[in-house]
Amino acid sequence: MWGISVNLRKGVSIQKVLILCFVNLAKIKLGGKVIEGKTKIVYEIADQPDRVLLQSKDRITAGDGARSHELEGKAAISTSTTCAIFKLLTEAGIRTHFIGKHSDTELLAYKCDMIPIEWVTRRIATGSFIRRHKSVAEGYRFSPPKLETFFKDDANHDPQWSHEECIAAKIKVGNRVIREDDINIMGKMTVAVFEILERAWASLDCSLIDMKIEFGVRTDTGELVVSDFIDSDSWRLWPAGDSRLMKDKEVYRQLKEVTSEGLETVKRNFQWVAERVEKLIPKPSGRAVVLMGSPSDTAHCEKIRDYCKSYGVPCELRVSSAHKGSHDTLQILSEYEGEGIPTVFIAVAGRSNGLGPVLAGNSTWPVINCPPVSADWAAQDVWSSLRLPSGLGCGTVISTEAAALNAAQILALSDHMIWSRLRAKQVNARIALIQSDQNVRDNK
Repeated sequence: MWGISVNLRKGVSIQKVLILCFVNLAKIKLGGKVIEGKTKIVYEIADQPDRVLLQSKDRITAGDGARSHELEGKAAISTSTTCAIFKLLTEAGIRTHFIGKHSDTELLAYKCDMIPIEWVTRRIATGSFIRRHKSVAEGYRFSPPKLETFFKDDANHDPQWSHEECIAAKIKVGNRVIREDDINIMGKMTVAVFEILERAWASLDCSLIDMKIEFGVRTDTGELVVSDFIDSDSWRLWPAGDSRLMKDKEVYRQLKEVTSEGLETVKRNFQWVAERVEKLIPKPSGRAVVLMGSPSDTAHCEKIRDYCKSYGVPCELRVSSAHKGSHDTLQILSEYEGEGIPTVFIAVAGRSNGLGPVLAGNSTWPVINCPPVSADWAAQDVWSSLRLPSGLGCGTVISTEAAALNAAQILALSDHMIWSRLRAKQVNARIALIQSDQNVRDNK
């Protein structure tokens, strides 16, 4: 109970402490071993057939296992890193197998039938790519990112497969045959994952050079999800974009002779990464403020707020009339400007919209008009928002969703988590279209 009393003095509720204690002490009844690899073991959970426990090992390997060493502490570092990365991806809206961290060296995940393909995304040409493509200069920048696929086969050193080979193989995973649509979906998800993590690392002045991920098919839902581990074994990471400062497994690969000192350097690098991944999900740095000219527009504004929250954008509602309370409107504006928090103003005013233009004319921050148009006066109401005096640049939308989306896009320029949610939403929409098209073709 000593730990509970300490937490209570820090202001944590007794209910929360008891829940935390229960989670930490809860025992999972393990079933059989699903598979054991070079760096981890996957176990069934006896009373939860749709879930598994992934246990990491204190082992580092390279060259399809040709080089392999014990590295004390690696299991905890790897688990901590991969849990933080999967938490970020999940919050962004990427579908993954991740459920949560179970212990320092274990995590819980949805059970998946794994697809034996490694998906590699590259921003910079280096490593094996330039060895395979000798005419490409080291450091060549791929825009969009370069996507490659490799068939997982240690005996044949994971041969590279073309897009067409992945389709032609008709790999059977569980009861499912991987089709062209599945390959296209995984390709889009892979690039989105890379771009999301690239932005996240850039926020800490680190360049994500390339990375690999794997996919599985959830046994309970049949969804394609990002699976396995994503940690310092998965990428090249260069602080300040300088390859001499690399913090990834390439340091281990390049050791001419593996010594205890060399392994300790590798471990410090991995720990450096594990400490920083915890900072990749920042608190929101900006906000949207919806000003309505009349409380009768509250329902319209609440829809904007709800859409803003779906993108992770904090949103406040205020009431002020630029016509009837000009001084009050400018006072509200000055209060927000004085706080120095990046802010997008959304002006909601029907009839003659003076609110948006007044905000835009007295602030350098972006203003979006979103008039609550009615069927009878829509043309006139919208026109009052569009026909602005010279020197004003506020845009106009009539959809509450569009207003929130526009605000999120503006704030995403400086907030990588908002950007990530937007990117994930886009790729999920494209995936839904592919799946709908597949369903239509299958049901002919």
